[in-house]
Amino acid sequence: MKDGLRQSMAWLHTWSGLLVCWVLFLVFCAGTATYFREEITLWMTPELHAPHSQQVSEAQVVQTAVTALQRNAGDATRWFITLPSERSTALRIGWIAPPPADAPARGRGKFTSQIIDPLTGEKMPDVRDTRGGEFFYRLHFDLHYLPVIWARWIVGICAMFMLVAIVSGIITHKRIFKDFFTFRTKKGQRSWLDAHNATAVLALPYHLMITYTGLVTMMFMYMPWPAQAVYHGDQAAFFADVFPNARNAKASGQPAALTALAPLVAQAEQHWQSVPASLITVNHPGDANATVVITRQKAKALSYLQPSMQFNGVTGAMIDVAGEQPSGANATRGVLYGLHLGHFANPLLRALFFLCGLSGCAMVATGALLWAVKERQKYAKKLAQGGRVGFGLRLVDALNIGAIAGLPIAFACYFWANRLLPVALEKRPEAEISWFFLAWGMAAVAAQIRPDRRMWQWQLWLGAVLLMGVPVLNVFTTSSHLGVTLLLAQGPWSVAGFDLTVLALGIALAFAAWHLGRKHKDGNKAAKPQTTKDNARLRKAT
Repeated sequence: MKDGLRQSMAWLHTWSGLLVCWVLFLVFCAGTATYFREEITLWMTPELHAPHSQQVSEAQVVQTAVTALQRNAGDATRWFITLPSERSTALRIGWIAPPPADAPARGRGKFTSQIIDPLTGEKMPDVRDTRGGEFFYRLHFDLHYLPVIWARWIVGICAMFMLVAIVSGIITHKRIFKDFFTFRTKKGQRSWLDAHNATAVLALPYHLMITYTGLVTMMFMYMPWPAQAVYHGDQAAFFADVFPNARNAKASGQPAALTALAPLVAQAEQHWQSVPASLITVNHPGDANATVVITRQKAKALSYLQPSMQFNGVTGAMIDVAGEQPSGANATRGVLYGLHLGHFANPLLRALFFLCGLSGCAMVATGALLWAVKERQKYAKKLAQGGRVGFGLRLVDALNIGAIAGLPIAFACYFWANRLLPVALEKRPEAEISWFFLAWGMAAVAAQIRPDRRMWQWQLWLGAVLLMGVPVLNVFTTSSHLGVTLLLAQGPWSVAGFDLTVLALGIALAFAAWHLGRKHKDGNKAAKPQTTKDNARLRKAT
């Protein structure tokens, strides 16, 4: 090996980061937003911002949901009741309809979901249908339009590259912590390297944790061979041992009345020492083999494991308790999973996770830009003579603009679509998501046409205006804008927090666009005296 270890790691760090940086930037941006997905969903359903004037007991809420399901989905194969919680105050019901007669043998019926009034059980009038923050959660590992398996393999491979890039970066920068306190402005490549080092070291433990735990969440897909070897390919037996739970019997076809669910919820919460329930699942409602599974809310603990209790749906007798005594391996996985999702965190800690996520976005972006700045220096002489950069650098420049500057435009358009699309529009969630990808696609195409400084400035300004315009748009489209939520202190505070956050991000983009334009003007001013001086020398020589 001609090069030393650090030189070899530098090469590995560069290419393991560059090859997947644009996918990683999307994953980091969407994943960072996921820390507040419930709050984003609440902001995107302004009809739910007004608090209920009358308090409703949990028993009444459960009974209201059951009555609504019996009325709307009496023939469903499964019911779901999502109870109100601290971060999501909506009462949501869902059901799976029986599959059509001509469906495949293993086909599933259509899933339907509604937000209902906890007093009347009626569907909330004029509540816009939206995926809200759930879209960002699924996007950061499912990539939306791709087949799920392919998308998760792509994200997993990118995460593995990310882990390699982090470790090799630590080895490469022997003065990494010293460099963290060094930032040299207006130094070209040196300044980009300082920015990359600072954003990487600022949240280095977070970057290592979020990358590794992200791989752990999909470890059964990425590394299935140990389980296949031990269980001889019987995947069902493996999951039954790792995630023990009582199995549901098939529907008997004999009708039977469903037992009252409110006492079962009270029994489960008493068993969990007053920790409330979050989800009620009824399998085969109205059948003699009906079962009821009550899942506990996520506790303020590191582990993501959620204990559940299963009851007989006719007699109400308890069948099994699951998740309270996990194996060592399962408990370890639960902690790693919980670290990745951050459900254990209070609002302040989630805000810190959010800032660390933004630092990760900046780390990926500055890394991609650093390669382009370094590569452009090789073409400095050629550019001075009126030449052009190579195809590879031009492609990277365009991808950088489309991903780094174009993605904020897509996020902003998603929020604008939520406010501007008709509330009663059919397939409204799909329309909002389409605007996200349409805006991003247009930004990417424009970047390919003209991948230069001016395009950077245009797209940064557009993203800034759209993001800063979200709170302004809220003034004209809802009654829960910053004038009400913040100035009059009437809440909800999470809605005010969302408006302030997008406003701050818009201001940051505006500053970047302004600084980019100012830097360009300073460069032109510096070039003019030199040109004048050269012309004077030429005249003197002749």
